[in-house]
Amino acid sequence: MTTIKATCPGCGDVELASPQVRLVVCSVSAWSFYAFHCPTCTDEVRRHATDEVVRLLSTGGVTAEPWDVPAEALEERAGSTISWDDVLDFSLALDDVDLVAEAEGALLRSRRSA
Repeated sequence: MTTIKATCPGCGDVELASPQVRLVVCSVSAWSFYAFHCPTCTDEVRRHATDEVVRLLSTGGVTAEPWDVPAEALEERAGSTISWDDVLDFSLALDDVDLVAEAEGALLRSRRSA
């Protein structure tokens, strides 16, 4: 079995077996990571996995978990950030069924006229 050498920030260099390492390969390579629980202090250590690290861990017997980021998470966003007040206002507006029905009706009317 291959021995994988890694570094714990608190304990220093540690030796791991391939089943002790989790490798997540993301569709956005900057979000790929590997993680392990330090055998000395039991803290979880998580680090960025470059393409080279992915290749080395894979050849060392670590099974890569694919992770596809949803397209919505990668979309460009415009406008201001939604605040907690905006969420509260929206929630209160949902309590008024008439306003929701009116908004839906206006949407349907605008689609028909388009």
